[in-house]
Amino acid sequence: MAFPQATLDFLGGIAANNEKAWFDDNRALYEAGYVEAGRAFVEEMGPRLRALSPSVQFSPKINGSQSRINRDVRFSKDKRPYKTHLDLWFWHGEKRSWDCPGFWFRLTADSVHLGCGLHGMNKETLESFRHSVELPRSGKALVEAVAAVRANGDYDIGEKTRQRPPRGFAVPEERAEYLLYEGLTAGTQMPAIAALRADFADVCLGHFTACWPIGAWLLREIATGT
Repeated sequence: MAFPQATLDFLGGIAANNEKAWFDDNRALYEAGYVEAGRAFVEEMGPRLRALSPSVQFSPKINGSQSRINRDVRFSKDKRPYKTHLDLWFWHGEKRSWDCPGFWFRLTADSVHLGCGLHGMNKETLESFRHSVELPRSGKALVEAVAAVRANGDYDIGEKTRQRPPRGFAVPEERAEYLLYEGLTAGTQMPAIAALRADFADVCLGHFTACWPIGAWLLREIATGT
């Protein structure tokens, strides 16, 4: 399936006119290009991702797999009322959460970003991750998972945020780098125009599949604490 032109029209419009008056005047474009298009993509992609990872969860609705358009501006200096991207999330675990590994998708007027993993880890999950890096079996499996993703294409391996490793871990050189990570993701990006292609869902599934060795390792080896 493809996203309709209405999706890029809405995202470009809300980026240029991030105000309630424009949003109200273009509610029909929002419904067609954001709500309905996002729902259709989740309905298409969810079952296909479940074939890849049987425990993945999805819900084709706002505040399910699809994030709401309104921004939470209570504690932000940026008071723009609306997001300028369409975010979709396919998660693992009993409830919708960012604390378990999953598949993410973001579409803006300019680009598509997608991949899998954990963008950040809570304290308990991070501790579990570090011990899994340290232990011989799971540590070796991590190195192999990253190598598999890199062999599949030019994917970004993300969330390396520390300058120095935490104390108290004895890790061989070939995986010491992963102690600098406070999340672990694999992903890629494309021009937004790709979303209009008839085979766009197939392209996305190909990228999700290529990145999944890292997601599968996280799901198998990390206690998420949820």
